[in-house]
Amino acid sequence: MSTATCPSGHPSVSTDYCDVCGLPIGAAATPTPAPQAVAPAAPAVAMQTCPNCSDSAAADALFCESCGYDFTTGTMPRAASSLDLSATPPTAPPAPSPVVAEWVIERWVDPDWYAVQQSDDPCPSPGLPVVIPVAEKSVLVGRPSRSRGIAPEVDCGDDTGVSRRQAQLTTDGQRWWVEDLQSSNGTYVAPASGPLPEIPIPPGQRQELNSDDRIYVGAWTRLVLRRATPEEQAGQA
Repeated sequence: MSTATCPSGHPSVSTDYCDVCGLPIGAAATPTPAPQAVAPAAPAVAMQTCPNCSDSAAADALFCESCGYDFTTGTMPRAASSLDLSATPPTAPPAPSPVVAEWVIERWVDPDWYAVQQSDDPCPSPGLPVVIPVAEKSVLVGRPSRSRGIAPEVDCGDDTGVSRRQAQLTTDGQRWWVEDLQSSNGTYVAPASGPLPEIPIPPGQRQELNSDDRIYVGAWTRLVLRRATPEEQAGQA
């Protein structure tokens, strides 16, 4: 018995229609479409969570884009410091203008005062006075003591007859007063035209100074309070 082959390749006894699939023996075979190739799914991107702000970031990210957390060192970015070269340096405050003292105190070694004090210390050689600018309205006369925190504006440290806190000078801008601070040897005041004083001023009481008064303290120290000259003021600027 002869057989025929259908367009799909099935052997068929029937010569008009395929015994297997029913296709006409003489019809052209309908090509079976090839299966579509399915593209492989993209691999999932590995992620990590920022321990500082909890935002997500790629697993290979070096820094968190939200807060700047450094995944490699486990630290937050350091705030700018004044030591950083890239940081803007702080603006320095303007330097205060120097205060020009309107008054000065001349500190003299007075041999006449030394002669009546009967001090055992040798008297220094008289010379030019030490000129001390006075810019404050209250100044201390005495000898310094680091242990006691005493730093007088009018330092008579070379005269051991002067107490640490000898006297206080105060002013209202025009007039001056002197007050003895319970000193050991007393504070004396006398005009330049008169004799040396013999009686100290009462401790704890302010005494107003006249323009030609002299203040005597210690074994040889004489103080003269006067207005500063223009040259002295220019030298302070």
